[in-house]
Amino acid sequence: MTIITDPWFYALAIPAVIALGLSKGGFAGVGQMATPLLALVMPPLEAAAIFLPIMMVQDASAVWVYRKEWDGRILAIMIPGALVGTVLAGWLAAYISNAAVRVFIGVTSIVFVAYAIYGMARHARKPTRDGTILGGTFWGTLSGFTSTLCQAGGPPYQVYVLAQKLPKMVFVGTTAIYFAVLNAAKVPPYLALGQFSFKGFGTSLVLLPLALVANQLGFWLVRRTPQELFYKITLALMLVISIELAREGILELRH
Repeated sequence: MTIITDPWFYALAIPAVIALGLSKGGFAGVGQMATPLLALVMPPLEAAAIFLPIMMVQDASAVWVYRKEWDGRILAIMIPGALVGTVLAGWLAAYISNAAVRVFIGVTSIVFVAYAIYGMARHARKPTRDGTILGGTFWGTLSGFTSTLCQAGGPPYQVYVLAQKLPKMVFVGTTAIYFAVLNAAKVPPYLALGQFSFKGFGTSLVLLPLALVANQLGFWLVRRTPQELFYKITLALMLVISIELAREGILELRH
């Protein structure tokens, strides 16, 4: 079996895979650091293609664990937009700047986190289910687009879903199903762009056991984390990742 042998690659890939596992276990957002880490040593789309088979196995596990708790309305609104975004990203991948996408998503997400913190400081947290169809379609499309280009689909998804303040386990289950569908939809564009290789698949298989162990750790942590703390952790992770996305994008554009 042919695999990547560069030690520097694995020094970055191991923490990236652990982050992916925790993300698929329910800590949505933390996995977004995975592709940026590997993008330090290889093209972002190639890094994303190595992670995709791992994520699809993790998705299947997460969907099974959280299969009883999810919000059908959010999925019905966001998934069609995500599929459109995936197709659009696959078509424009040869022309669009990953740096510009990262800056846009990073800045938008930072603004959302600031708004969410301000809102929590001034108002009691009351569940709401009134996310608009137009808003969900827009953020779903953006999520599919950025996920396909640079595995940054989490912030746009969270902008729409976190604002609705779902119960913790419903949020986790909805997220698991949404990204399972989105990741499966990325297979045709990646095939068309020639991003899959035997060396990449071999490397994915080597990393998969670690990813599954991290996945189980994520399941355990999510069920034992209080709901208020869970949302604070999610917002904090989203803020850190968004700042990093914006920073990387700005540096790439400057060069």
